[in-house]
Amino acid sequence: ILMFGKIFNLFKKKLKLITHDGTFHADEIFATAALKILFNKRGESFEVVRTRVEEVFKTGDYVYDVGGVYDEVNNRFDHHQPGGAGAYADGIPYSSFGLIWKKHGSEIAGGEEVMEIITEKLVKPIDAFDNGVSITESKSKVDPYIIQRFFESISRPTWEEDVALTDAYFNRNVELAKEILEREIVHTQAKINARAGLIKCYEDAKDKRIVIFDRRYPLGGINKLMPEALFIVSERRHDGVWSLLTIRKTDDPDNFANKKDLPKSWAGLRDEGLQKVTGVSDATFCHNGLWMAVAKTKEGAMKLAQIALES
Repeated sequence: ILMFGKIFNLFKKKLKLITHDGTFHADEIFATAALKILFNKRGESFEVVRTRVEEVFKTGDYVYDVGGVYDEVNNRFDHHQPGGAGAYADGIPYSSFGLIWKKHGSEIAGGEEVMEIITEKLVKPIDAFDNGVSITESKSKVDPYIIQRFFESISRPTWEEDVALTDAYFNRNVELAKEILEREIVHTQAKINARAGLIKCYEDAKDKRIVIFDRRYPLGGINKLMPEALFIVSERRHDGVWSLLTIRKTDDPDNFANKKDLPKSWAGLRDEGLQKVTGVSDATFCHNGLWMAVAKTKEGAMKLAQIALES
C-alpha cells in the first residue's frame, strides 16, 4: 500500500505556488514556508514561482501576496487590493501569511491550540509589520531587533550587489523561515504537553511557594498552573547541578518583574562569596538580575530557596 501511494504521488499534478518576484518581505517568506510544511505533510509535490505576470496567476493553485484578490476558497491570498483582506478581532490587518495561516494553520501546526498560540506569537506581528501597524511601545531610542528586521538584513541584495541574487536569497530565507516555524510548533506543543507534569509537581509540593520539578519543564503560562508558587527548584539537564528560579509576576514575556526577587546581597556572587553570604556550602552562583541561583545539589538549592523565601 505504501509503495502504491508513493507511485501514485509521482503521477499527481505538481501544485504551483505563485508569489511576486523582486523585493520580498517576511510575510511572503513565511507564507511560502507554511505552504511547504503543509504540502510536505500531505506528501504533495509543488513548485514555487515568483512572477508579476498576470496571465501566469491564472495557472496557480495558490497565489499569494500578489494578484489583488482574496478568495480563500480558490486559494487567492493577496491583501494589497483596496480595502485589504480583513483583519483580526483586535484590528490588525491580515497579510498573506495570516490569510494562509487562517485557512491551514491548524493542519500545519497539528491542532487548534498550537495554531492559536503561534498566531499571537509569530503570525500577527508579521502581519502587523507588513501592513504598517505598530504593536510595540518604544521606551528608548533603541528599537527591538524584531524578526522582520532580521530577514531584511539577509533577504535581499543591497544596491551594491547583483540583483540576480534575489531568487537565491528568497529560497534561502524560505528554508530558514520554515525551520523557525517548525521549531515554534515543536516548542509550543512541548509546552502544552508539560502541563500535566507541572500540575503534578505543584500538587506534590509541601509548600506551594517552592515547587520542585521532576523534569526541566518550560515555564510558559506557569502562573495559571501554579498561582501560589514563588520559586522553582530544578535540575539542569546539561550539567546535573540544581537551579533556583524565580517566577515572574505575569506570563507576559516582556515583563521581567519577579513575584519575589532573590536577596539583593546575593547578586553576582560566586562560589566562596555566595557560600559565605548564604551559609550554603555548595552554592556556586547568583545572577545579577536576582532571578536565578545555582547549587551543586538539590539539597543546596532547597536551602537557598528557603532562605530566599524568608528574606
